[in-house]
Amino acid sequence: MPLILPDQLPAIGLLEQENIFVECKEHVGSLQEAPLRILILNLMPLKIETETDLVRLFSNSPKTLELTFLRMSNHISKHTPAAHMDRFYTVFSAVKDSNFDGMIITGAPVEHLDFEEVTYWKELTEIFEWSRLHVSSVFHICWAAQAALYHHYGIPKYPMAQKMFGVFQHQVLDSSLPVFRGFDDTFFAPHSRHTEVHATDIQAKAALKLLAVSEEAGVYMVMAREGREFYVMGHSEYNPFTLDGEYRRDLAKGLPIQKPRHYYRDDNPDKGPWVRWRAHANLLFNNWINYYVCSQAFSPIKTKNNG
Repeated sequence: MPLILPDQLPAIGLLEQENIFVECKEHVGSLQEAPLRILILNLMPLKIETETDLVRLFSNSPKTLELTFLRMSNHISKHTPAAHMDRFYTVFSAVKDSNFDGMIITGAPVEHLDFEEVTYWKELTEIFEWSRLHVSSVFHICWAAQAALYHHYGIPKYPMAQKMFGVFQHQVLDSSLPVFRGFDDTFFAPHSRHTEVHATDIQAKAALKLLAVSEEAGVYMVMAREGREFYVMGHSEYNPFTLDGEYRRDLAKGLPIQKPRHYYRDDNPDKGPWVRWRAHANLLFNNWINYYVCSQAFSPIKTKNNG
């Protein structure tokens, strides 16, 4: 099925080189089915790279998806051209009267701050609340997962003595759930973060269900509201060289950074990454689309604006 994207989004050209088919919104004719509308709040600094990673995953969906990119209203991106943001991103005020089938909220490099110190925290919490009424299922990634767990359920984050950095093995705790359909008992996923949430805090909340953990990386996935909310602490969307780029960037800056664990072949950066998470990533996102975004019996609260 086609993936409907804004015309001339950089990801289109990049993915065409990988023989991945996408369709520009302006060129879409009559479709056999109405597309599922996915809203992506992209808080990552390298927005074009994150867009491409997510589009690559969604291109494997059997459903027709239409993606809309959202940014924070008063936050200026330092690493993405303003022209790109103006052309391909919208703001919350432009979508708050609309409904979406699914939503992804990415991580952000603000872990060193208390949540309330983040400059866009007030608007982000408004979006968290809005998503519960206007989105069938929300998929929170890394810092966004920690932020939403804190906002909705009071789950604290904890600083780590050493960055959780690498590709780690995880265990599925309830293989009967549709989100794990087709999974093996264990799977791999990248992590890149300085803070964590604790399993004991999650398990103390009856509204939260711990779904997957790692002996080394800790909590990986949490679910709430029967799949209307997912919280994922890792970065399954990362492309094979994302961790390598982060490692070499920090080395060049003279920052104290250790090699990503379980990532390079023979633990040698010159031999490149050992990619072990792509199959899991595709299953995870496809299962989320098929069983939680597409299949949720969602009836948004009616207002004068949304009918």
